[in-house]
Amino acid sequence: MGRNNLGICFVLAALLISYSKADFVKTSGTKFVNNNKPFYFNGFNAYWLMVIASEPSNRNKVTDALFQASRYKMNVARTWAFSDGDINGALQTSPGKYNEQVFEGLDFVVAEAKKRGIYLILSLVNNYNDFGGKKQYVQWARDQGRNLANDDAFFTDPVVKGFYKNHIKTVLTRVNTITRIAYKDDPTILAWELMNEPRCESTSHGKSCPNQTIWSKLNSQAMDRSTHKRLGRSWRNHFLSLNSASLQNWQITVGARDGYFSDIFNNVIVCARRGGPCGGTIFWQLMTQGMENFADGYEVILQQSPSTARVINRQSRRISSLNNGRNEEDIILTMQNNGGFGGEVLEVIVVRWEEVRSD
Repeated sequence: MGRNNLGICFVLAALLISYSKADFVKTSGTKFVNNNKPFYFNGFNAYWLMVIASEPSNRNKVTDALFQASRYKMNVARTWAFSDGDINGALQTSPGKYNEQVFEGLDFVVAEAKKRGIYLILSLVNNYNDFGGKKQYVQWARDQGRNLANDDAFFTDPVVKGFYKNHIKTVLTRVNTITRIAYKDDPTILAWELMNEPRCESTSHGKSCPNQTIWSKLNSQAMDRSTHKRLGRSWRNHFLSLNSASLQNWQITVGARDGYFSDIFNNVIVCARRGGPCGGTIFWQLMTQGMENFADGYEVILQQSPSTARVINRQSRRISSLNNGRNEEDIILTMQNNGGFGGEVLEVIVVRWEEVRSD
């Protein structure tokens, strides 16, 4: 995720939704559905899962995090399916060349999530330089003689796009060494995120890519049609009007965080129950004990934050009620005047498809 951006944003960032199998989560209008029932989610970001799992001696941390998440009834996790370049723990070390040990770490993540009933959103490349990102793809093309002005050539240069589409195909056709299921055929994978926070910094717009067609062509060009994946051709960003302007980390109080989460959760529940486009929430970020080196000030360690765990668990129960067609409680929405909040803390994914077509 980007640093120091909006504290709360409703976003559907070029997600490829898995289709065709009975157990796959699908879309129906502006809603997610699973086996013809509503599907809402309460989940978390944990970008580090593959990196940690690539070292077998550290896999207990992945297992513990997913156990804690399932204990509090969370049902979706968003994580990286990328790590590119000459860096420690790289998945793709050069175009089309992969570190099998790291890939097996991702296999472990998918298999453990499946055991816990947690769906995954897998992000395929970073906008930022962390873990390689689009900058690394552009550099690989420059190394092959391409004269590229800036990193936004990622979106237009045919050589760079070729590298990227090959990565998509490699991940989707990967057969998990534990489950023996190809990623593209595994209902555990709820969605594919084409890029973490895509934007074109070199354009006059500055913050967003002006043309979505670069994404819409990837489905047919990078994947076999038999995978039955679909790409939302267009989407909208939605923003919740909250006082969320300046918080840089959670150095205020746990109570302030709990209040902030509660406000967002209440808004999502009200939106969903009124038939709105809210699909659920994913907060940044879940960690487990013994991961101090990965802390960024936004981490939630459930074992150390029982009050936050209770807030999350309550939301998970309400989400479960929606998924089961129940309305077990009336929600009284009380917005607190939590001044001084901001930073990228909670991501709320909203599905508002204008058009969904198969390629």
